[in-house]
Amino acid sequence: MKIIVGLGNPGKPYEHTRHNIGFDVIDALAEKWGAPLTNSKFNGMYTTVHRSEGKVLLVKPLTYMNLSGECVGPLMDYFDINVEDLIVIYDDLDLETGKLRLRQKGSAGGHNGIKSLIQHLGTQEFNRIRVGISRPPAGMKVADYVLAKFSKEDQVLIEDAIEQSVNAVEASLSKPFLDVMNYFNVNK
Repeated sequence: MKIIVGLGNPGKPYEHTRHNIGFDVIDALAEKWGAPLTNSKFNGMYTTVHRSEGKVLLVKPLTYMNLSGECVGPLMDYFDINVEDLIVIYDDLDLETGKLRLRQKGSAGGHNGIKSLIQHLGTQEFNRIRVGISRPPAGMKVADYVLAKFSKEDQVLIEDAIEQSVNAVEASLSKPFLDVMNYFNVNK
């Protein structure tokens, strides 16, 4: 079984903000696969999708970003999922808006959701799809920036990034993540 986790914050005020790009990708996958997230466990919403490549768990932690590991760790234990079968999708300030960067491991890089996952999983070695949101303009606080919605111009780039993230997840179900990473990091 694979587990695909999108990071974000629960609640209306956070919908479609920069920090919730992970939730947006999970929603796009759930819609494409006709599998709404109707189950709840360990303070997260999830659904199990039966695909030809195997079972896939789509997850949105409802713990708020900084505590994401409190949902993901117990879910992975409950469903007996190995860390190599995890893909985490989240926003990245250090990438241009709409750019994707796939990685197999790494530090949290200042991202509190990833910091929480590393703490609860006990490893930095898990697959990631980072979606660029760029840095805030001069004088704007990072917290205000990541909790704001995208501009109309950036929305076009983000819609493409969501689509490419969905494609990367689907490719990873039948191909080694390293191959998918090499393709998307060069071509997208």
